[in-house]
Amino acid sequence: MPDQPPARRTQRERREETERKVLGAATALIAQHGSRALTLAAVGEAAGYSRGIVSHHFGSRENLLRAVMRDAQTFTLPEFGDSAADWLVETVRAYLKNVTSRRPAAGAFLQMWGEAIAADPVLMPLYAEHDAGFRRLLADKVREGIRDGSVRADADPEAMAVSLVGLLRGIALQLISTPPPARVNAIIDEAERSTRRALRP
Repeated sequence: MPDQPPARRTQRERREETERKVLGAATALIAQHGSRALTLAAVGEAAGYSRGIVSHHFGSRENLLRAVMRDAQTFTLPEFGDSAADWLVETVRAYLKNVTSRRPAAGAFLQMWGEAIAADPVLMPLYAEHDAGFRRLLADKVREGIRDGSVRADADPEAMAVSLVGLLRGIALQLISTPPPARVNAIIDEAERSTRRALRP
């Protein structure tokens, strides 16, 4: 029986593959060199395409940076468990595990975050929006924890959210530094214990 020819990919599959390659190339370039020198032409060349392909799929450099940021920060949130405090503690672990398992993506995200802090005109509003949403999510979970009794009653939800983001970003920066600190799992365990102690009634 003759070999069957490979199935032809759909237009959607080809488009998704191109976007994955472009995002991967942009992420790697940003992780190595930061985003300020990033051009659509450089990303296209690194991905094996033309500048026009990158522009066609993402429209602009700002849209490409937004896509890299969104993809790099994507991680699976834990399902709601026995309490809101448990969810917050498990989220700390999931965030830091994501950083260690996706080093180029995590490096690109944190590199751009540093540029946003330095008032990059494109990245500053993107990160301001993203970080505000993340803090709102965490603050809402703290409120839930106060209601279900798993978080101390005197906790300030907004202040706790800022503290948690600071813990996550500070540890994440160290985990992707060169060379990274040893005993990564012990560091993540300690972050989890610190969070549980801070929330405990």
